[in-house]
Amino acid sequence: MADQQSTGPVAVAIGRRPEPVHDVAVYAFDGMTPFELGVVVEVFGLARPELSGLLAAPWYGLKVCADRPDSALRSVGGFSLTAHHGLDELAAADTVVIPGVPNAFSGEVSPGLVTALRTAHERGARIVSICSGAFALAAAGLLDGREATTHWRYAELLQRRHPSVRVNPDVLYVDSGSVLTSAGSAAGIDLCLHLVRRDHGAKVANSVARRFVVPPHRDGGQAQFIEAAVRPVEEEDDGVARSMQWAMDHLSGPLTISLLARAARMSDRSYLRHFTARNGTSPMRWVITQRIAASLPLLESPDGSVEEVATAVGFESAATFRHHFGRVMRTSPTAYRRGFGRGVA
Repeated sequence: MADQQSTGPVAVAIGRRPEPVHDVAVYAFDGMTPFELGVVVEVFGLARPELSGLLAAPWYGLKVCADRPDSALRSVGGFSLTAHHGLDELAAADTVVIPGVPNAFSGEVSPGLVTALRTAHERGARIVSICSGAFALAAAGLLDGREATTHWRYAELLQRRHPSVRVNPDVLYVDSGSVLTSAGSAAGIDLCLHLVRRDHGAKVANSVARRFVVPPHRDGGQAQFIEAAVRPVEEEDDGVARSMQWAMDHLSGPLTISLLARAARMSDRSYLRHFTARNGTSPMRWVITQRIAASLPLLESPDGSVEEVATAVGFESAATFRHHFGRVMRTSPTAYRRGFGRGVA
């Protein structure tokens, strides 16, 4: 029953002034696909009793907003929903999420939405897009001179229509500070988890990802999914899963292809083939990503130097750790600690 309750502020100690709830507004429109909207609702609108004791600030408050509130909005799949909030409330939110536009190819964006986005941005709100939602941000002029991304299918069109935008079609999301864009559909999960990580830290983001049953951070970009064939799952994949669990239990120690293959009870060559077919990346690149993810809560703590963190998660040296951390997280371990550390000066 707790999962169905509306989200509200977490309890605070008597005598302390409660912190304001961070309001998230998501745009709904006629003809939308429900997945992207559902991602935003799942991350920011669901009550999360499992986070009790982990949050230093209240959880989010979510409003679903539309051009015409209380009007039925048709969704792909043959059903409809009603948004009870209008664009004035979207313009007043702390974070605004645009999960798509009705038709990226037509270039039509609601004038009211453009005005609301500009208003929200001018008052300092964080503006976020998923998939084709980048076209709405571009129409409002919020992507001019910025790097941005969208679904690979729309990247060339976005660049052609808005030449002042630096479109990067190869990444899952781009964080430009107050304006963030993500690639197609599932990349919206990556970006929403990134926002939670920015606001509440890695432990909270990892908990949300665990409930989502997704990795807290995916390495790589959307290019790996273009024209990728779907491979059937084979019996040997059980060995791959076994090796991945074994690796997670031994991240701090040396991990090689041979050790992982032995845990999977496969030859090195067979293991490489099956791991890549299953995960879309190489075993060692996956290991590096898991080590980076394991380092985030350690960096958020004031205890331990970057060198000690690097050793704790299995990197041979701090230099190697910094190199891979920069490639995956697009920042340095020190900068991450400064921005996300709890109690770190």
